[in-house]
Amino acid sequence: MDSKELAQKVAGIALEKKAEDVIFLHVAPLTSMADYFVICTGETNTHVKAISEHIIHELKQARNRPLHIEGLANQEWVLLDYIDVIVHVFQPKRREFYGLDRLWGDAEKTEVRDEAE
Repeated sequence: MDSKELAQKVAGIALEKKAEDVIFLHVAPLTSMADYFVICTGETNTHVKAISEHIIHELKQARNRPLHIEGLANQEWVLLDYIDVIVHVFQPKRREFYGLDRLWGDAEKTEVRDEAE
């Protein structure tokens, strides 16, 4: 699975747990840090944790394990590093404060919506 497919898969998995404002940014032309950032929002600590753990579990089933995890204990901003894809699961106030959507505004942005809506 290439990095774009992984980003799309992560976005879909996040939607399964009702993540909101799910996007992925193609940052490869702007940085060597990763190819894609997936950014989504969970309303509460419990919601952020559920989204993050669901992503970890589902990707583990597909033999993809994160290189690094940050923020799972705090649950306001969880970062999952899958090398070419970095996942950010925020609570609304944290997402607004850090503004990754704006900071990486030059990146190609893809909004992902639940097809059932």
